[in-house]
Amino acid sequence: MADIFDVIADGTRRDILRLLLDRSSAGERGTSVSHIVTELGASQPTVSKHLKVLRDAHLVSVREEGQHRYYSLSAEPLDEVDDWLVPFLDGDGDGVLAGEGVAGLPDSAAHAAEVVGRAAASAKHAFENAFKRLPGR
Repeated sequence: MADIFDVIADGTRRDILRLLLDRSSAGERGTSVSHIVTELGASQPTVSKHLKVLRDAHLVSVREEGQHRYYSLSAEPLDEVDDWLVPFLDGDGDGVLAGEGVAGLPDSAAHAAEVVGRAAASAKHAFENAFKRLPGR
């Protein structure tokens, strides 16, 4: 299997992943190749090539119905990226790079904003990881 970082390094593949994420969030069970082609404005051979790379990396799954193929996001392989990235974030994994502050706020307000933001992001991260591990997900 290709290195996950190599797979997601390509902008078109990231666009496909984002599209599939958005569609699954909207309750879609899968997205057709023709819909991906239309949304991205890319050629069908280009989209198919990128979908094969994403399939090989287990980032997407495919469901066949007749001659149509419907793709869905399988985000589990991105846990490797998450595990690698978290140490670069400040102590709570809140998405703020170490060394960044909250500009333009008085010190007490900036500190409060950082504490609340860290707590919220940490809770969100913990919830998302727990939710991904539920049976049937």
